[in-house]
Amino acid sequence: MLARERRLALLVSAACSIVLAGWIVVLAATLPHQFDAHHWRAVWVIFDVFLLAAFAATAWAIWRQRQVLILLLVLIGTMLCCDAWFDVATSLATSGFGISLLSAVLAELPLAFLAFAGARRLLRATVAAGILAGAMAGASQVAAPGAQAGPEALDWARVGDWGRTCAGQSLRRAPLAGAGLHEALPRSRAERRADLTKRSGRGGRSGRPDQPA
Repeated sequence: MLARERRLALLVSAACSIVLAGWIVVLAATLPHQFDAHHWRAVWVIFDVFLLAAFAATAWAIWRQRQVLILLLVLIGTMLCCDAWFDVATSLATSGFGISLLSAVLAELPLAFLAFAGARRLLRATVAAGILAGAMAGASQVAAPGAQAGPEALDWARVGDWGRTCAGQSLRRAPLAGAGLHEALPRSRAERRADLTKRSGRGGRSGRPDQPA
């Protein structure tokens, strides 16, 4: 099911990229240079109401320490960037351009940067925690009966430097999920073949397991 969902998401994303590229060309060739917008006040007031709701939800998530904070920070950063862009772009050659530019440079864009940086930091910490939790679970399964699984029992070759330091690589290189979760995600045919080869090699070297007494 996960493999089908990943293929479907990839197909939809690629199709949207192609359609949007063509639509941009159409808009660039057909849109007028000037346009009288209606309900201008309602558009901006409603947008700011949504932004206020996003800030309030973010404050609640910080107070309650909820994981949804990552999504809310990304949402706030995106809305602030859109706010800065449309403020500056729609005020070109008007008396309000200076105020729009100052508010974008001094308020909206810095806040957006802080929101994106916070979301990135929390996401990296979450992935690192998943890697360490998966490694701890794996160590507890192979530990002797009655033995406590501590950090020294972790399979550090599996965890790697990234999970060990809880920092390390960028999110572009990090896997979609940490150790203990990646087995549930669809893998390429080459990865599955390599995994089967590795397991069969271990079975051939270890021989028949001892029978319990």
